[in-house]
Order: sequence, then structure tokens, then C-alpha cells
Amino acid sequence: MRLPSMSQPFLLAPIAECAPGPPGAQVRLAVLGARGVGKSAMIVRFLTKRFIGDYEPNTGNLYSRLVHLEGDHVAVQIQDTPGCIQVQEDCVQVLDSLSRCVKWAEGFLLVYSITDYSSYQSVRPLYQHIRKVHPDARTPIIIVGNKADLLHARQVQAKEGLQLANELGSLFLEISTSDDSQGVCDVFQYLCKEVSKLQHAGSTDRRRSSIIPRPKSPNMQDLKRRFKQALSSKVK
Repeated sequence: MRLPSMSQPFLLAPIAECAPGPPGAQVRLAVLGARGVGKSAMIVRFLTKRFIGDYEPNTGNLYSRLVHLEGDHVAVQIQDTPGCIQVQEDCVQVLDSLSRCVKWAEGFLLVYSITDYSSYQSVRPLYQHIRKVHPDARTPIIIVGNKADLLHARQVQAKEGLQLANELGSLFLEISTSDDSQGVCDVFQYLCKEVSKLQHAGSTDRRRSSIIPRPKSPNMQDLKRRFKQALSSKVK
């Protein structure tokens, strides 16, 4: 499944920090993937529209910004994660170290580099770990093949990314964080929308479950019948 195209521009306030908002106006996202796939660059590109190619080793920063999404102010928090995911024997231990982040987040980007096949292999165990923590299939997860501008160094074909996404029941797209600012904004915008819809559905379900059904009004004819039966029994 590919990411639907965006028809409306996404307005971003890159400077204002996240401010307290009404319940349901906060969106928590996590960006997961192997080391060097461009997770930090994607987040910064989305928040500031600037591309920075070199970063210090990622220690897991939490970014908070107030954005405008379809006319509403939404406080978006994005958890960056250390690139310590490898397909190896201790993979489960590495995943366990991210459990707190996975439990906290409501929507996920699983990022690999098209120039690094091992980063592509990391996507499936990450997806499976998320589904263990969030068994609800509605929890939005998008698979992103980054560095799509480096075609000369490609190790992962687009059809492989699409096939994996189809197997996992997820959305998929390839982007170039360095060349395509709009593509980066589109994927974050779509994820924010999906989380917001899920929040709204959850609040609706909670309201429905909290409503106590009113007792049915007694039928007037039934009351008259019972009254007559009571009188007749007294007469006898």
C-alpha cells in the first residue's frame, strides 16, 4: 500500500514549543530504525524544513512542536530513537530497551535506507515488536525507504519495500530527506491525521460505554391490565 497523496498544504509553526492543549490535541509519534538511516534528519526536516546531513550519535531526543493541522492546533511530540537496531542474536534485548518508547507512542515511522540492506531487514522485527505492544491493528505504522536520491548506491529495490509493507499490512513510500521537504512533511502529516482519527474514535467509544441506558417506560396498556387483574383478585 502506498501513501495517499496530500491535496492540501501543511502549515507548520517550527519555532513555537509544544504548549498545553485540550485533551485529544496532542499527538505522540516515534521514529524507529537502524543507525544511519536518517531518522534525525527526517524529524528536523519536518520541524524546520532545513536539511542537516551530519549529526552526533543519536541519544534519543524528544522533539515537541505546535503545528497547524487542518485548521486545528495540534501539539506534536516526536521521539527520536538511537540507531542500535541490528538483525542479530541480541535483537530481542535491543527491542526491549525501546519498549518504553513504543508503549508511549501512538503512531510510528519505521525507517530504512535504500542504500543499506541490513537496515531494511530491521523493519520486520521492529514492526512485530510494535504489534506486540499495540495489538490493535488500527495503530498507524508507515514504512519509509529513505535516501531515495542515492540511486547509484541502491541496495533495496522499491518493490521489496512495497512487498514487505503489503505482507505486514502497512503503508509504504520512498523519500529523499535531502531533496524532498514536501515528501517528508506529507508522511508526518498523514501519520498525525491517522493518530488524530484513532484518538477521536477512542473517545467516541468511551463516551458510548459511559452512557447508562434509561429504563424502558412501562407500557400503559400493560399497567391497566395488571391493575384490572389486581382488582379482580381482590373481588374474588
